[in-house]
Amino acid sequence: MKINISENPVELGKVSASAAIEGINKAIAEKGQANVILATGASQFETLKNIVLDKSIDWSKVVMFHLDEYIGLPETEPASFRKYLKERFLNLVSPLKASYLVNGENDPEAECKRLNEIIAAHPIDVALVGIGENGHLAFNDPPADFDTEMPYIVVNLDENCRLQQFNEGWFKTIEEVPKQAISMSIRQICKSKMIICSVPDARKAEAVKNSLENEVSNNFPASILQTHGNCIFYLDKPSAALLTKTINTK
Repeated sequence: MKINISENPVELGKVSASAAIEGINKAIAEKGQANVILATGASQFETLKNIVLDKSIDWSKVVMFHLDEYIGLPETEPASFRKYLKERFLNLVSPLKASYLVNGENDPEAECKRLNEIIAAHPIDVALVGIGENGHLAFNDPPADFDTEMPYIVVNLDENCRLQQFNEGWFKTIEEVPKQAISMSIRQICKSKMIICSVPDARKAEAVKNSLENEVSNNFPASILQTHGNCIFYLDKPSAALLTKTINTK
């Protein structure tokens, strides 16, 4: 694990996107295809914007998975992650070889089974992730399941997670925020060859400190990334403000 600290979210988005583009193109060059995971949420705005602007990637050789989706939320709703990825990524690049979105309107167990069978045949080359204000990775809220081998699982969202979604403006009231989601599991994320974790904003500073300076614990789900051999945290100065230890940087 390494850390890159930028001045602001705009600069963070440029450097994290550059790393993602390099990783995707490397996978295509080496094996003719890149399997990627894309995250959603405010933390990914600048990263995705810069990836979309890039012209070097042959998207016809890219297979995309995404991290999570609320159970029961229609794609037409502003908070839908399927809607997010279509508007901010899929509709803005040339057609991918394949894209596998999580459909939270399907039967959750059947949807997990469908996705689990597909991703098993697609080892992930590059994963774009963020972390939540409660330290969650995808929608794996604390205490996260560090043991399951299933790639996608049904999870319960804790109150801090739901409050973050409301405060970011995705929902009109806290009551509207779903209480369950389909999420990629911790172990599946960590199987990725390269993990790019983009975490801007001062409101994430405590979660960043807990994830990077505490011992690995499922009470701080993103702390598991300390154990990954090719993970880079992309922070800005506000999100890195509480760090006190000297950590490898890049």
